[in-house]
Amino acid sequence: MTTITIPKLPLLLKPFFLSLFFSLFFLLFLAFSQTPHHRKTYPSINSNTTLQKLLPRSSIWTTRDWDRKVRVFANFFQSLKQRNLLSNDSKALSIGARVGQEVAALKQVGVYDAVGIDLVPYPPLVVKGDFHAQPFENGTFDFEFSNVFDHALYPWKFVGEIERTLKAGGICVLHVAISRRADKYSANDLYSLKPLIELFKRSELVDAKKDVDGFGLDTEMKPERRRLVSFSFIKLADSLF
Repeated sequence: MTTITIPKLPLLLKPFFLSLFFSLFFLLFLAFSQTPHHRKTYPSINSNTTLQKLLPRSSIWTTRDWDRKVRVFANFFQSLKQRNLLSNDSKALSIGARVGQEVAALKQVGVYDAVGIDLVPYPPLVVKGDFHAQPFENGTFDFEFSNVFDHALYPWKFVGEIERTLKAGGICVLHVAISRRADKYSANDLYSLKPLIELFKRSELVDAKKDVDGFGLDTEMKPERRRLVSFSFIKLADSLF
């Protein structure tokens, strides 16, 4: 019978291999003995819970600033109803609605099927949504309103999404500032009417009104700079395109 002789390790290598063996054993022990570790998560600034802590509804909805803005918007929406551009039966959307004064004003004048979108939601009046890619189906709304056109990084997408989600025969109303910087957050500024009108490929201009009270746009603006231009567009039938 043949005997296999295993050569003895040099004396200096024995401590190295012993250390390696115990290290591997310890690592395997840790791997199988610990329970799975889940990374702790924290509510983001966009979460409803955090927003309610930062902006309690009771404090926002009872301020003088809230009441004044709702009153200004309500007066404007009432004037649209008198011109047959808005009705109580309209399904309405406010684009870039912030904490929802426009939506509250629509409901106040009888347009109860109204909602707003903004990057930061404020329920129940405002849901989360990007005005460059509205979270709604084609032809959802009868009426869309916005005074944040100057905040759009991609104006053509902003208008394109309005025309996509607006029903044929629906009305879009925009409040814009002309020939001056709208506010400190503006991403684009209008210096004439033509570029805005040309963005609407499937609609036509039906009404334009100067010197609209823009108080609801920015309370930090000086009174003489709160005068805006109101544009109303009607979406044409899809069969025409």
